[in-house]
Amino acid sequence: MNASSPDSISNLRGLGDTGSPAATHRHVPVVRPPAGYWRLALPITGKDGAILIDRRALAANLGLIVALLALSGLSLCLGSVTLAPLETVRALLGQGDAMDAFLVHELRLPRLAAGIATGAAFALSGCLMQTLAGNRLATPGIIGIDNGATAFAVASVVGMGMSLAPPPLALAGAATATALTFGLAGGVGTRGYRFIVAGIGVGAVFGALTQLMLARVDIDTANAAYPWTMGSLNARDPASLWALAGALSIGLVISRYIAQALNVLRFSDSVAAGLGIRVRCCRRGALMLSVTLTALAVAVAGPVGMVALIGPELARHVSSPRGVPLMGSALAGALVMVGADLAGRLMLAPLEIPVGIVTAVIGGPLLLWILLRPSRRTC
Repeated sequence: MNASSPDSISNLRGLGDTGSPAATHRHVPVVRPPAGYWRLALPITGKDGAILIDRRALAANLGLIVALLALSGLSLCLGSVTLAPLETVRALLGQGDAMDAFLVHELRLPRLAAGIATGAAFALSGCLMQTLAGNRLATPGIIGIDNGATAFAVASVVGMGMSLAPPPLALAGAATATALTFGLAGGVGTRGYRFIVAGIGVGAVFGALTQLMLARVDIDTANAAYPWTMGSLNARDPASLWALAGALSIGLVISRYIAQALNVLRFSDSVAAGLGIRVRCCRRGALMLSVTLTALAVAVAGPVGMVALIGPELARHVSSPRGVPLMGSALAGALVMVGADLAGRLMLAPLEIPVGIVTAVIGGPLLLWILLRPSRRTC
């Protein structure tokens, strides 16, 4: 047979270099993942695809989930009335003593849900803002977003007699504070200390307005609003909590979608743009998400300080240094909020310390430590 005939050419292609049709499959080089990653092969649209999983980040998130579940169990069991673990489980299932079921379902479980949702929202918002600003001090509480949401929520109670902290007005207050901070920063964006100083000034003004409004109302209204202005999870509005839960679910999905872009944004904008990142769109989306989560969390629990600082800081120390710990920050924030609320309920029982005071006591020394310790990396 002629070597140049189509049949012979076809036979040569099928045999390959070793004369076996499967040789090409045997000699495909094995793609090894980078150090510290697992490579998970996935079939994507009929082709071979793979995703890389950071082993340390995965282990850290699993550890935070286990710690959060354990602390949640303690929160349901402990309080002015202590329940055994078996009694708590029966109460959750609607069995056992009716008083235990009421205590768990009507008092402790909504409070636990509020703590998990608000803690995750505050910490995720703080991590996003820190990443945008390139500074660990740039949290929503420090740059005035919390105080703006609080002022508008208190104004709704004092001026219109509405229920405490309606989400729309809290969102309007947070957006107003953010706009004022950007305006006073002189167009420098979120980078630099000028943005942080402007935010501190805006927050101080809104904080003073809140105290002025509370000082001009009757004593009963002021007493009812004061614990909430300190940060509290007691008797939260279910509608506000559902709104926060929905926004947080969407926010986690969006955060996962923009995580890679946020990793690149830790470098300069020119580097990010050179790598194909739509810098302006990414910054706007992350900023809007941070403001929304902060406002809705304030509408539920009030301006709980330092969670947006403690959560990302804890996540950075237990997670991988190779990326922005968005999920880790949310889990760590929930853990901090639930733990602070439990401590506030138990330390001086039957008296209750608002959760905002507990987090301030914990976060104050941490803030000093961050200021005195050189930063090696941002969130």
